[in-house]
Amino acid sequence: MKKLMILLPVFFLAVVLNAQQPVQTSLSFKMEELTAPQFVKAVELAGGVCIIPFGILEKHGPHLPLGMDLIYAREVAFDAAKKEYAVVFPPYFAGQIFEAKNHPGTIAYSSELMWKMLAETCKELSRNGLKKIIILNGHGGNTSFLQFFCQSQLEKQEDYVVVVSQPWNNPADNKEIKSLKKASLDGHAGEEETSMMYYMNPSLVDQEALKNESGADQDRLSKLPSGYTGIWWYAKFPNHFASDYNQPNKRLGELLITTQTNRLAELIKFLKKDNTIKQLQEEFYKKAQNPLLK
Repeated sequence: MKKLMILLPVFFLAVVLNAQQPVQTSLSFKMEELTAPQFVKAVELAGGVCIIPFGILEKHGPHLPLGMDLIYAREVAFDAAKKEYAVVFPPYFAGQIFEAKNHPGTIAYSSELMWKMLAETCKELSRNGLKKIIILNGHGGNTSFLQFFCQSQLEKQEDYVVVVSQPWNNPADNKEIKSLKKASLDGHAGEEETSMMYYMNPSLVDQEALKNESGADQDRLSKLPSGYTGIWWYAKFPNHFASDYNQPNKRLGELLITTQTNRLAELIKFLKKDNTIKQLQEEFYKKAQNPLLK
């Protein structure tokens, strides 16, 4: 009897602790790995949320792989989907990268094609029940294109919503990240990206090539008064490399990845439960049909 009395509290404690654990599923979050019947279950489990990890194929200094942005975006998407289930779209790299056409390995699709590819991808995802689409942008050169794409959703009525997640915008809000950073100029293929790749896959960082090229800002349009031109990036960083320090730090890379993963997981969780964007779009579409009616 005494043995039973001792075991009962342990049993109930185990039940409570188990109830607090996140629900685990054997269902893959990678869309390409799902069977058709599994996909139906995945859409339901994801609450209609799909992530498109949006990278690019371009030069990343002399030391990082062409697919750095794609590898990074998928890593963050995978880690976030493990925390908060969502369907993750296959590798996607049909984005804006005209500024790197002068370097080997760059795949730069036409403006018309990149727009149509993304628009039709979103429509197809919606047709398949994934009506809350997160575009996880891993490439800075996509920023203006994706913001305009989002704005264009107001052009005509759609039955889905698109949210662009750019969790790398403010990674330095973490005190440890700030303490680890040594670069004063840290941009494309710089300290952060090099550290992230070193954390994800150190074999893809060519450390012998780290100092082969300069990442200094050449500022060759410094005399241009109050103007913007498409050649601005080439004028500043013709080597397609922007950094004054790019030695990898595995801990820095880990913190950057995990911080961004957590932010994406929060966004997935929010979109699963919240329909405000969809409701606002529908209200807007209705009023836009006849703006004179109150």
